[in-house]
Amino acid sequence: MQPNDITFFQRFEADILAGRKTITIRDKSESHFKMGDVLRVGLFEDNQYFCTIEVLSVLPITLDELTEQHAKQENMTLAELKEVIRGIYPSEEWFYMIKFKIRDK
Repeated sequence: MQPNDITFFQRFEADILAGRKTITIRDKSESHFKMGDVLRVGLFEDNQYFCTIEVLSVLPITLDELTEQHAKQENMTLAELKEVIRGIYPSEEWFYMIKFKIRDK
């Protein structure tokens, strides 16, 4: 079995597969992805593979720079997005917005 390149919380799986979630905000540890990378996607909880995505761009961003457009791409409100990011990365200031599209389900 091939290892997964990136994981998402299970609660995001349906939104990703339906094309409602098209970006992810990550910390520096996942900033090495680059445009054109094709990544196997697994669930954070059990690493179960569920799709393959292609990275369209990777851009540095701060919490304050996040907009309603980013929240829409995450399929949530801006307040929810900031709360989710703070919950995952409580002390980080810089993040990386990874824009992606589904390649295979």
